[in-house]
Amino acid sequence: MPTSSRLVRPVFTLKSIRVHALCALLPMSATGLLAADEPTTLAEIKAAFQNAAGPDVTPISGLAEPEKMLEGEVGLSGFPPLWTPSAPLQNPFSESKRVLGKILFWDEQLSSDNTMSCGTCHIGTEGGGDPRDGVNPGFDQTFMTADDVFGSFGVRDMDEQGNYDRNDSFGLDPQVTPRVAQSNMMGMFAGSLFWDGRSELNFIDPETGQLLFQSGVAGLEIQATAPIINDVEMAHEGRTWDQVRDKLNTSRPLALSDNIPQDMMDAVQDGASYGDLFEDAFGDPEITAVRIAFALATYQRTLIPNETPFDFWNDGDTDALTPDQVEGLQIFQASRCGFCHAAPTFSNFDMMADGVRPSFEDIGRQAVTKRSSDRGKFKTASIRNMSLRGRLMHNGRLADVDDIFDFYGHRNGLSPFFADANGLVQSPILFNPDAEAKIKDFLVNGLTDPRVANETFPFDRPHLYSEHDTPNPAVIGASDFGSGGFTPIMIAAVPPNLGNNDFKLGIDFALGGAQAWVAVSENAPIDGVVASDELLGPINLSGMGSGNGYGTMPYPISNDPTQIGKRLYMQWIVTDPAGNEGEVRSQIAQVDIFCTESTPCTIECVADFNADGLSDFFDISAFLSAFSMQNPAADLSPDGVFDFFDISEFLTGFAQGCP
Repeated sequence: MPTSSRLVRPVFTLKSIRVHALCALLPMSATGLLAADEPTTLAEIKAAFQNAAGPDVTPISGLAEPEKMLEGEVGLSGFPPLWTPSAPLQNPFSESKRVLGKILFWDEQLSSDNTMSCGTCHIGTEGGGDPRDGVNPGFDQTFMTADDVFGSFGVRDMDEQGNYDRNDSFGLDPQVTPRVAQSNMMGMFAGSLFWDGRSELNFIDPETGQLLFQSGVAGLEIQATAPIINDVEMAHEGRTWDQVRDKLNTSRPLALSDNIPQDMMDAVQDGASYGDLFEDAFGDPEITAVRIAFALATYQRTLIPNETPFDFWNDGDTDALTPDQVEGLQIFQASRCGFCHAAPTFSNFDMMADGVRPSFEDIGRQAVTKRSSDRGKFKTASIRNMSLRGRLMHNGRLADVDDIFDFYGHRNGLSPFFADANGLVQSPILFNPDAEAKIKDFLVNGLTDPRVANETFPFDRPHLYSEHDTPNPAVIGASDFGSGGFTPIMIAAVPPNLGNNDFKLGIDFALGGAQAWVAVSENAPIDGVVASDELLGPINLSGMGSGNGYGTMPYPISNDPTQIGKRLYMQWIVTDPAGNEGEVRSQIAQVDIFCTESTPCTIECVADFNADGLSDFFDISAFLSAFSMQNPAADLSPDGVFDFFDISEFLTGFAQGCP
C-alpha cells in the first residue's frame, strides 16, 4: 500500500468510480465482494470490481439526483464532490425563507405543549441525531426485553383538548418513538425520507389534500409537516393546522430560546411576529402548512456537512487525510460496505433489510408499499458524522463503530437475523486487524465535519428551553400519602411564558375518580401548604382506585406584561379518605412567569398596557405598578433606567390610544 497520501489515487476508471458511487447492483456471484474476507490490497480491489462489473449496470434509485454523480465532475482524488442539492421549482431558495425555516425548526412553541421543537431530536453535536435515551417497549410491548427500541422522546399523551391521557406503555411520562430519530443532515440528497421512505414524490397540501406537484427532490418538503401533527412527537391527538396557525400567530418567535445565533436574532430582535417573518419570506403574512414545509425544507437543504477531512482531500488537499485513513477509505469502498455507503454521500439512500431484528417486529418499507419483497427493509443512513451519534440503526440498538463492525462481522454476540436479510450481510464482513483499524480511523476521523461537531454556521442553533439545568416550573417539596400508600405526583412540564394559552399542570398516581383542585398563591408555602388565594377546579380525576387517578388543570397565562417576573406557587388538593381531614396535597410547582429568554418583550399598544383589549384606568394602574416594581415592561424608553422618560412614553401612548 502507498505510504503517502500524496501518492494515492483511486485505481478505478472514471466510469467505474461513478457507477460504484451509486452502489450499482453488481452480480451476487461476485466472489471477490461476497467472500468472508474483504479485499484489502489494491490488486484485490481492482480484480474484484473487474470480476463483478457486468456490461449493463443498473443504478439503485435511492439517490434524489443520480445524474449529478454520473454526469458531474469528480474531485481531484477521483470521487465526485457533494453537489449543491436541487429544490423543487415551487420552492426556490431565499435567505428570508431559510431564516424563517431555521426559527421554526428550533422553536419549541411549534409543539402543542411548548416542550418539543423539530430540532430537539436533531442536535448537531450528535451528528443530527438525538442525545436523549428513550426506550420504546417494541413489538412485544414489554420493557427490558430484546426487542426494545432506543427511540426518541416526544410529548406526553394528550387528548384533543390537550389534557393529559394515560398511555398504555408510557403512562403520563413522555412517549418514545418506535424508531430512533434519523440524522436530519444529508436528507436533501435522498429521494425519500423516514426510515421506511414514506416521504416521497407526491407533495400533497396537508390542509386541502390537493396534489400540488410531483418531484423526486421534494422529500424534505413532504417530510417536514408530519412531526408537527404527530401525537407522539409534537402534538396532542387530532391537532389541526388551524390550531398550529393560531398558535404561531399568537406566539413570540423563539420566546423559549437563549444563545440565539445572529442570523435568527437579526430577524426577531425588533419584536417581529411570525406573521412578519412569513411576510418577509413569502410576500404576505399568511401562515399555511405548505409554507411551513417550504421554509423548513429550505433551511435543512443548507445543512450540507461537506467540510470533513475527506472532502478537503477529495478537493485536492492531499494532507487532509492521513495515509492510513486513505487506505481505510479505499478498503472500505471496495468491500461490501461500499455497495451501500459509497462516496461522496456515503449512502445510496436505498432500502435494505439489514436484519438488525426479526422483520416481524417492524416490517419497515413493506408498510408503505404493501409488497412482501420489502419486508424488513429500511433506508440506508449516511455514515457522515456517524462518530458523533450514540445510537445507530433504525432501532438504536448499536452504539458506535465498534458495534457496527461486530454486527456485520457476526462476532462478539452480534449478528443479523438472517430471515429476510439482504444477501450482502448473510456472511460475515471481516477485515484483518490492520485494515479494520484503518477503516475505523477513516470513519471516525475522516468523515466528521467540525462545523457539525462544534455547532458553527450553518449548523449553529439556539439553546433550547428543555436543555436548561434549572427547570421552570420547578417541582419542590413532597406529596402526602394517599389511599393505598400512593403519593400523588405533580406534572409541571410546560414553560410559563407570557401569553402561553397552553400552560397546564398534571397529576398522576392519585385516587381515581376523586375530586381535585389546584391552589394558587404568590405567597411562599408554609409547612408544605400553598394558600388557596386562588382555587382552580374542581375536576374529577380519571381512573379508578388507589394510585390510578390522573388529571389536568389548564392555566392559560395572559399576555399582560405586568405578569413578567411574578412567582406563583401551585399545588394539587385531592379528596382522599386516607389524607389529613380527608384531603391529600401534592408536591408544589414553583412557577416563574417570563416573557422571552433572550429578546426583549415589546408592548404592542402602550394604551392597552395590561393587554385586555381596552384602554382604561386599569392600564394606568398596571403601568404604575410595573414602574414602581421596576418591571422591564415599564422601561418604555427603553434605556435600562426607570425615569420620567418612561412615564412620558406611557402618557403619550395612552393619549393616542390603540389602532
